[in-house]
Amino acid sequence: MGATPVLYLSHGAPPLADDATWTRQLADWSAELPRPKAILVVSAHWEEAPLTLGATTTVPLVYDFWGFPQRYYQVTYPAPGAPELAEKVRKLLHGPGTPVHDAPDRGLDHGAYVPLVEMYPDADIPVLQLSMPSLDPRELFTLGRKLRPLRDEGVLIIGSGFFTHNLAAMRQVDGTDGRPPLWSAEFDAWGDEMLRTGNVDALLDFQRKAPAATLAHPRIEHFAPLFVTLGAGDEAAPETVIDGYWYGLAKRSVQLG
Repeated sequence: MGATPVLYLSHGAPPLADDATWTRQLADWSAELPRPKAILVVSAHWEEAPLTLGATTTVPLVYDFWGFPQRYYQVTYPAPGAPELAEKVRKLLHGPGTPVHDAPDRGLDHGAYVPLVEMYPDADIPVLQLSMPSLDPRELFTLGRKLRPLRDEGVLIIGSGFFTHNLAAMRQVDGTDGRPPLWSAEFDAWGDEMLRTGNVDALLDFQRKAPAATLAHPRIEHFAPLFVTLGAGDEAAPETVIDGYWYGLAKRSVQLG
């Protein structure tokens, strides 16, 4: 058995659950993966420094969104905690200049549980969420490198974001045929090429090198989890598993290993 794959996925908003195509894609993806012993999630929706570990016993959900129908606030995902994984993460990360804090009441935000509901609906795999202590691409890449040994122990590492993410412009879809805005399509095509060719340096410098970078990511927190994934991954180029668009936003999701 080799190392468990590492993923970057576009997680969508709570209404993802109503998208028959996307939910099937996520379910089919997980069915092809080796069953993980535990799952470690780095989500766009938790930035906290110093680096912080979420709940490790009872794992609540964080309904970190507003203005949706009540049914989205009634979703449950009673996954077991992962105290053993938390201890392994502490050992891998602890060191001078890398304090690791704990937030025992901090549950899974929608960047974590929304895709997990579709991928592992039985909620029977221990889950731990880890904060992003920085949005600096190279710092996050280094974080992924430090976490990589967990893959050899059956841990599925997931970076959860959105390949393009501009909510203010998300409804500006060209025409009536569902085509994405030009800025989203250009950034997605560039990102696809950089991933296929394994050009990690360009991805790390995307704010200067990618077309329409400031439109695709006015703030970079939804692209940032990709760098943890790249750091935790293998040298081979990532494989795109899901592509296409959702309200004009690129939902490109990739796997390494």
